[in-house]
Amino acid sequence: MIFDYETLKLIWWLLIGVLLIGFAVTDGMDMGVAILLRLVGKTDVERRTVINTIGAHWDGNQVWFITAGGALFAAWPMVYAAAFSGFYFAMMLVLFALFFRPLGFDYRSKIDSPRWRNNWDWGLFAGSFIPALVFGVAFGNLLLGVPYHIDDLLRVSYQGSFFALLNPFAIVVGLVSVLMLVGHAGMWLQLRTDAEVAKRSAQYGQYALMAFIVLFALAGVWVSQIDGYKIVSMGDTQGFANPLGKTVTQAPGAWLDNYTKMPLTMLFPALAFVMAALAIVLSKLQKPAMALIASSLMLAGVVLTAGMSMFPFVMPSSNNPNISLTMWDAVSSHMTLNVMFIAAVIFVPLILIYTTWCYVKMWRKVTISEIENNTHGSY
Repeated sequence: MIFDYETLKLIWWLLIGVLLIGFAVTDGMDMGVAILLRLVGKTDVERRTVINTIGAHWDGNQVWFITAGGALFAAWPMVYAAAFSGFYFAMMLVLFALFFRPLGFDYRSKIDSPRWRNNWDWGLFAGSFIPALVFGVAFGNLLLGVPYHIDDLLRVSYQGSFFALLNPFAIVVGLVSVLMLVGHAGMWLQLRTDAEVAKRSAQYGQYALMAFIVLFALAGVWVSQIDGYKIVSMGDTQGFANPLGKTVTQAPGAWLDNYTKMPLTMLFPALAFVMAALAIVLSKLQKPAMALIASSLMLAGVVLTAGMSMFPFVMPSSNNPNISLTMWDAVSSHMTLNVMFIAAVIFVPLILIYTTWCYVKMWRKVTISEIENNTHGSY
């Protein structure tokens, strides 16, 4: 084995975080673009211009989403089982919403009909807004605790309902998710388009980032008031993964304990706030490339803040805190994590390389005149 079991558990917690950051920065940007589509594009040709800024990348960007889901299944199978049981209807909602994206991108411009294209514009909006919102709502419920039970045979049973997931705190976190992706997409469109589309994109991106700062701060204050989870006693982290072998307690503000124990981690939420504000300033100064980098770092700060707040918990149980799933006891075997680590070392850099190569080779501003001169070859 390359690493001991405990080290591999920590490595996979970090790797899944990296995959989630990659998903937010790339595919999350595509979702934000589709959400902004009807706002920044007032005519059909303007909307086609917006779509073509991501036309060469949207399907490749979904690799991050698929890879993160696959890694979750392979590294944390119990979390995968519990999440897809508890969030089944929410996941189905996301899945059916995502169907609109490939269909919308590929078929929207096939028929020269205002009604046809308008309907697909709404489909693209729904196929992006719903997943962005639901992902945030799901994470909000993780912070509150999910009502599930694990029996002595390690069988997971969910004891809540879909509508219970739509509580006020979770909705606020869902809106944070939507706003951060819309703000990021605004910076992207400001960089990749010109004229009025770029101006509107900058404006809406700045508005979204301002709202994000307010709601992210509100969510942080709210988290400090709700009951968090903390481990009182834990079994051997090098031993067999058993989620029933620990003692967990709840306490108000416990989700902030890690920042007290490791003060340097305060840099993560600070990164989110500072980069969001910096992106707004850079956008106003007509420096969209730097603003896009800042908004990407903002997304990284949000994901890191979320992960560090919950560490080492992955899916707390509100029914019985002692069975809450953590990165120490909800993982695959030592051999599985080791084999997966070798695969990740090979393939994650390859994904980064070809993604970067695609962006470099296909980099240009998409203009209205380009779309008008290439009607049949553009999305």
